[in-house]
Amino acid sequence: MLRFDVPAVWSNVIRLEAFITFALSALALYTATPWLMLPLLAQGLVRGFIGHHRCPSHGLWKTLLQKLGKAGKKENAGAKMFANKLLFIASSVSLMLAAGGLWQWQVPATVLVVFATLEWALSFCAACWAYTLWYRVFPVQT
Repeated sequence: MLRFDVPAVWSNVIRLEAFITFALSALALYTATPWLMLPLLAQGLVRGFIGHHRCPSHGLWKTLLQKLGKAGKKENAGAKMFANKLLFIASSVSLMLAAGGLWQWQVPATVLVVFATLEWALSFCAACWAYTLWYRVFPVQT
């Protein structure tokens, strides 16, 4: 279901955020520092459950890319909010496993590296694809 109750998002801002997700997740894996997932948890919480327009980092990147004339095109925020809910879940699981002293924290971090790379490098949002498929198979009854 497309969301028209939240402002649309700029495509290149979303790609930049995906690159940051990739970079933090990869750095957490490379340095074995799972606490680098904390900013991703916060961003997933705000952007996924409240909206991109309320996220300070999103506002910063949007302003910067708009001033540079590189913001891209507008996209519906509904699927991107779903993707950020998944970011929140994956980073939460990673941090909970790390807090328990388990090496398995690396699994959700690796998943984030893979899917964030697909988004920033190839403009393919797997969560958006799943979101769209879900609403095609199970349309909302009004």
